[in-house]
Parts: sequence; C-alpha cells; structure tokens
Amino acid sequence: MNVIPEKSEKKTYMRQAGLMYLLVIVLAGFSQGYIRSSLVIPGDAVATSLNIAGGEGLFRLGLALDLIAFMMDAIISICLYKLFRPYGETLALTAAVLRLLAHPAIGSLNLLNHYLALQAALVPDFLAGFDANQLQSMSLLFMEAHRIGYLIAGVFFGLHCLLLGLLLHRSPLPGLLGTLMILAGLAYEMEAFGDFLFPGNEEWLALVVGITAVLGEVTLTGYLLKNGFFTSKLKVDDVR
Repeated sequence: MNVIPEKSEKKTYMRQAGLMYLLVIVLAGFSQGYIRSSLVIPGDAVATSLNIAGGEGLFRLGLALDLIAFMMDAIISICLYKLFRPYGETLALTAAVLRLLAHPAIGSLNLLNHYLALQAALVPDFLAGFDANQLQSMSLLFMEAHRIGYLIAGVFFGLHCLLLGLLLHRSPLPGLLGTLMILAGLAYEMEAFGDFLFPGNEEWLALVVGITAVLGEVTLTGYLLKNGFFTSKLKVDDVR
C-alpha cells in the first residue's frame, strides 16, 4: 500500500515545486530567450564573437542564471517525486531521475561550452597561438556545441515530461495537465531527434517545443501554485 501524504504535506510539495518551477521558467527563459538569442548569430562567427566580448557581463549572467535554474530543477525533481509517488512509485522515481539527468547533470556540464565560447571571444593570453579568425570560429563552435548539448538534455527531459504526464493522469489532478505534459514531452523528443536526423527543420521544431512547453509546463506551474497556496480540493484516497 502506498502512503499518501497528508493534505498539508501535499500542499507544501505543490507550493515548493510551483515556486521553483516559476523561477526556472523565468531564469532559464531569460538566459536562453534573451541573452543567448540576442548575442549569438547563427552562421556568423565574427558577429557572435564580437557580441559575446562586447556583452561579457550579460553573457556571464546567462551562465549564472542557467546554473541557478538547474540547481532548482534538482529540488523540483524531489518535490514532484514526493508528490506523485503514491500513483506509481517506480514511475515517479524514474521521472525524477530523468529530470536530474537532463538539467542538473547534462545541462550543468553543457555550461562548459558556454564558458569556453566566452574565453575564445575574449582572446586570453593562453590562446595567443590562435589568430583572430580561428578564435572567432571557435567561439561560435562552442555555442553550437552548447545548442547540441541542450538538445541532448532535452531527450531526457522529454521522457521526464512523458512520465510526469502519465502520473498526472493517474493522480486526482485534472487530466488535461497530463495530456499537455505528454504533448510537451513528445515535442522535446521531436526537436532533439529531428535536429539530429533531419537538419534544416530547426526553426519549426523549436516553435513546436516553445508552444507545447508553454501550454504544458506553464499551466502545470500555475496549477501547482494555485493549489499550493490556496485551498486544495485534491483527493487523498490511496491509489493501489
């Protein structure tokens, strides 16, 4: 028999997960959606390198915001596991591990590419053996590696979303939340494997991810916050 958390305990998990999820969306969204998108010019090594060097402080902020978001994602993983384990302990544990692998592990290591792109753009003394064109190309190369690293992390995160969607359907929460998370998970998988296997479709695949992620993750975040801070009508019946 699974142990169902008390109503107050469930509200605490929902409140913590909702707050952390909101911060992750804001921090990671600003880092990826504004900082990198405004500084990195696909296919233009010179412009990208000059933008990164000229916006060094902003670029460093992007790395720091991502790192904070990934640390929060580790906490979210635990909160979601505690919240949904009564509806499938193995499923909840697997979902938590996949989220931990996606961002706290792979995403954090991928920030090395972000940092190395900055180093190449700043032309430090230890890179004096490379000429300007080579360093500019290296800076863009590291940012492309960072983009690919995000896609690899997205494979694991997409699976997390799929399993979380199944758990949502098993739980007393609205089934629509589960459906939206499953769609988001499928979109993450489509983008990652689509970019790898069928290059040239990056733009529309990224758009699909953006739409489904907003519908799924933002909606779930809002629901967790609403029911974490206000009276929850969730059932606390055991699910065997």
